[in-house]
Amino acid sequence: MGFLSVLSMAHKWIAERTSPGDIVIDATAGGGVDTLTLASLVGSGGTVYAFDIQQEALERTQERLASLAAEGRLPRLRLLLQSHAEMAAAVDDDAHGKVAAVMFNLGYLPGGDESVITQPETTIAALDAALSLLRPGGIVTCVLYPGHPGGELEAAAVEAWASQLPGTLAAAVVYRQPQRTTAPYLVAIEKRQR
Repeated sequence: MGFLSVLSMAHKWIAERTSPGDIVIDATAGGGVDTLTLASLVGSGGTVYAFDIQQEALERTQERLASLAAEGRLPRLRLLLQSHAEMAAAVDDDAHGKVAAVMFNLGYLPGGDESVITQPETTIAALDAALSLLRPGGIVTCVLYPGHPGGELEAAAVEAWASQLPGTLAAAVVYRQPQRTTAPYLVAIEKRQR
């Protein structure tokens, strides 16, 4: 049977904590895979914010969501051509503290310009913003790619960030195959109930 892939595990954990009508965020829209998952979970009564710094990524995401739009199941959608580091300012004030889930899928846009990659500085700023936007019991998932140039440094920065979070604020876990040091892996953070 095998273990779930890191992306499948991220989707599983998100699905366990997200309901129709929720507010969710895709911090790195990319090809729209995570945005589609989030949109399907929250349905037409929900809200999805999706961030990317590349117009091509937002166009791919829009195309991927066409089936939900055709079925009338598309949530309120905000596709934002800006850095995930600007997340807190871009999300409506009345959504702060009410976000159910934030997904990060780091690295580069598959099939796009591989020199345009997520950076540790903006990713850490975005993770801080994501945690502040979450409701109690909400989750952040972050798929890391240590196998591409720059990916190992970013993965280490994310792990260091997660490991220093106070246990009273959040719980953090790592889902990884230790025999494959350059394979993608997952870090997830669940905000504590107050």
